[in-house]
Amino acid sequence: MTKNRAPRNRTLILTDVDRKELSRKLISIEEKTTLSQITNKTINQDLFTVLDFLPDNFVDLLFVDPPYNLTKTFNSNTFKEMKTKDYIEWIDSWLSKLIRTLKKTASIYICGDYRSSGAIQQVGEKYFKVRNRIVWEREKGRGAKANWKNNTEDIWYFTVSDDYTFNLDAVKLKKKVLAPYRINGKPKDWEESDNGNYRLTHPSNIWTDITVPFWSMPENTDHPTQKPEKLLAKIILASSNEGDFVLDPFLGSGTTSVVAKKLNRKYLGIELDNTYACLAEKRLSIAEKDKSIQGYFDGVFWERNSLKEQFKINLAITNKNDERTPLFNFIEVND
Repeated sequence: MTKNRAPRNRTLILTDVDRKELSRKLISIEEKTTLSQITNKTINQDLFTVLDFLPDNFVDLLFVDPPYNLTKTFNSNTFKEMKTKDYIEWIDSWLSKLIRTLKKTASIYICGDYRSSGAIQQVGEKYFKVRNRIVWEREKGRGAKANWKNNTEDIWYFTVSDDYTFNLDAVKLKKKVLAPYRINGKPKDWEESDNGNYRLTHPSNIWTDITVPFWSMPENTDHPTQKPEKLLAKIILASSNEGDFVLDPFLGSGTTSVVAKKLNRKYLGIELDNTYACLAEKRLSIAEKDKSIQGYFDGVFWERNSLKEQFKINLAITNKNDERTPLFNFIEVND
């Protein structure tokens, strides 16, 4: 059924024409493939029919956002909650087959919530070196009457070996300085500007600066568990370099591939549902012209609700003939 949307709703949708045209860009594979055949592509297939045909040792960064261990409908498909033992076996069934696609220097990030996090750790440490567990705040969600409101998710960070990429300077967070300290009248480890006082800080494993996509954001789709572009940007910038290959085996509406493209990485996404796969391709086509990532500007990540101060800077550098979506045209709502 067609949804009635508010006039200012900017959720990306598919028309019948879109679906017909974008479906032609999707691929399927039924035999061993070469890297050139799958580079910068979206495979519209069940992951388990694809795993044996992927090349060896081509992935620099594996990002996985699998169905969490709860019953959830994803358009035409429903994932059903399992016993923890069965969920562990399910994760192992695809993660073990992805290992051969990874370079020795590869990094792996796997998303989960409190129901699935323990299972992810158990399977991940079976094959990889555990580096960290990132906890990020999902500020959306309803309160619970007889429980704590669940507004965090985990991302387990693994590497194949001790030789891996981590670009610290690429993922520093720019934060407001509330108590500016000076030495001999000069700022100590912070910058003074007409738009306020800011400090570049080292990134921690607790992320409170992420905005979950919602109706007024151009990146928003109807996917029920869409990850924010800003979240993927942190991971891709930290754990890969330009020209590296990023793989997402549960692509959904395409965030991983879109951000990889915006940040000049190669990518491959695998998605079972045709609607989501087409949405991914539509977002990729938009990314040809619009390289902006909400919350990431001027080479740094900004804390939530601090970007209004940068509005004038954005206007000053945006060419009048540039067809990209302005980065701050929805800033009054969030981030």
